[in-house]
Amino acid sequence: MAAVKIAVDDVTIEYYNEQRDERHVAIAGLSMDIHASEFVCVLGSSGCGKSTLLSLIAGFLRPRSGTVTMDGRPITRPGADRGVVFQEYALLPWKNVRDNVALGLKFRGVPRAERERTADEFLKLTNLADAGDKFPFELSGGMKQRVALARTLANRPEVMLMDEPFAAVDAQTRMTLQEELLRLWNHSRVTVLFVTHSVDEAVFLADRVVVLTSGPGRVRASVAIDIPREDRTWNRLRQDERFSALCSDILALVRSPGASA
Repeated sequence: MAAVKIAVDDVTIEYYNEQRDERHVAIAGLSMDIHASEFVCVLGSSGCGKSTLLSLIAGFLRPRSGTVTMDGRPITRPGADRGVVFQEYALLPWKNVRDNVALGLKFRGVPRAERERTADEFLKLTNLADAGDKFPFELSGGMKQRVALARTLANRPEVMLMDEPFAAVDAQTRMTLQEELLRLWNHSRVTVLFVTHSVDEAVFLADRVVVLTSGPGRVRASVAIDIPREDRTWNRLRQDERFSALCSDILALVRSPGASA
């Protein structure tokens, strides 16, 4: 998979509430870069514009002002070069797992035999090799999210955008999925923007954590996570003072009422 740089330059976006006849500014003058093959997590209080930022990069929204570019090209609409993994699994209940994973390839006109081979490749990669003929109702929540992840990766995006994808599963499954995501990222090195409310999750996953101010969102701080990738397992990090210190520092930034820094 290719990896690309994303640039968000002085972006402002607002919503109009017809019932209240008022405008809500979700993001104001936000600028940040995401480098090729970088894993960036975005943190901030509720309503700070995290999901709005992800939707801008996905092409679902257009800014009122400023620019969003990918390798210098303006992002103006959704595209197969940006894969999105939502909190909801968004699986088609009438299709089996293999066909769900191959869905994006079908939309792109890939022949059936080829898309089934690709789907099986990514099911194996996500430890779902035996689940291809099952239907979503037969899967656990963690398995459903792995199917959603396999579907995104099978389309070979240049950027993967993840909006709190593990929020709906239990804590133990969440830790397993986080470790599996890092394994898959190490395999693909796709550029990732990951939105989360969890400081622990952000520090565990990211090369860099970007903290937004409370709405309207701006970048408050960008914190490099210097824990080596080979140490990123929960068994190791529970005893790691570097992990505890980073989590404490970043939590303080998230809770800080001050302006952007």
